Amino acid sequence: MSVKDGVLEIAKAARQASFGLAKLESAAKNRALLKMADGVVAAAAFLKEENKKDIEAAEKKGLTKAMIERLTLSDKVIATMAAGLREVAALPDPVGEVTKMWKRPNGLMVGRMRIPIGVIGIIYESRPNVTADAAGLCLKSGNAVVLRGGSEAINSNNAIAKILNEACEASGVPSRSIQVIPTTDREAILEMLKLEEYIDLIIPRGGEGLIRFVVENSKIPVIKHYKGVCHVFIDSSADIDMAERIAFNAKVQRPGVCNSMETLLVHKDIAGKFLPAMLEKYRAAGVEVRGCERTRQVVQDIKAATVEDWSAEYLDLILAVKVVDGLDEAVDHINRYGSLHTESIVTSDYANSQRFLREVNSSTVLVNASTRFSDGFQLGLGAEIGISTTKIHAFGPMGLEELTTQKFIIYGEGQIRE
Repeated sequence: MSVKDGVLEIAKAARQASFGLAKLESAAKNRALLKMADGVVAAAAFLKEENKKDIEAAEKKGLTKAMIERLTLSDKVIATMAAGLREVAALPDPVGEVTKMWKRPNGLMVGRMRIPIGVIGIIYESRPNVTADAAGLCLKSGNAVVLRGGSEAINSNNAIAKILNEACEASGVPSRSIQVIPTTDREAILEMLKLEEYIDLIIPRGGEGLIRFVVENSKIPVIKHYKGVCHVFIDSSADIDMAERIAFNAKVQRPGVCNSMETLLVHKDIAGKFLPAMLEKYRAAGVEVRGCERTRQVVQDIKAATVEDWSAEYLDLILAVKVVDGLDEAVDHINRYGSLHTESIVTSDYANSQRFLREVNSSTVLVNASTRFSDGFQLGLGAEIGISTTKIHAFGPMGLEELTTQKFIIYGEGQIRE
């Protein structure tokens, strides 16, 4: 079978499965999710063995340390996958929820009800845990899912899908509700993106190059974010210890992910007190700091930042630092150079915190917390299918509700239109 015919057959099967999934009771979906979680934990040794093949191949190809970290299925990652599936099972089922009801003058009762989108296509790189996260969220929201992971994770993705499908089969979930495209041929992506008759939505997860490729070639609506240029602003009233903890965590805890901080903004009135010790901590952690001219007046032995640094997504232990005159300049900088992803302010000034929340035009905005919390699991969504910075039809981390749409439902008593 050709790549084209193989992808078409998978998409047709997913469409058929979606009809059965849409009718599945919450209890049945939850049983399947719990079986999936138990299966992932029980098969940890098998998953790590298959993952080892991908890691060895990645090392031979010379992939970066950050890429290999994303690829690795450690015991912690496997446990987190299982925890995400269990949390999704515990969440309220959005399907069938009536979100609003109102009465018209003619007596008609008009409402809106949540329904599954149908078939979701996920195209992603490196992180094999996305296979379980996406499958769990799509199952609970009543959607069939077609997964096309990166070639670097083919063994890991197939292994996870095998475990998930065994659990679904044992739970009475419609066959082929969860499918992984088994080929690493790039043609499979192009064929998948043509199938608007069978796939309702595409969600790409990965680097900017992959996402732009998907957007440029898809006939299907795409939910996307190109990159994560995230900021932390240290206001003049910030608690110094709190600011240091947040700024360090946001950059260093996991620098290779899209919600890590890329630019640190510091109020001029606190820069002299905050920056020397903060940059010393960064230096000890191996962070390369690139500072504006005012930053370099406070701490001399750092590299000069260029205008390109303000819009850079490093995904590495590199940080741009800028001293600003105040909140207005910080917000202007973020709205000019940011990517609508995640921003945080550290402040004890309530008015400033509220202005920051209102005026920053990003999908997740935090007060006195690390940007690393911009994550579906951390925000209580169970897991996330992706992050959208497009505003339509979702904005920010996407969970169950964002995988549904709404239809109108109308109750009448014999009314006809005159």
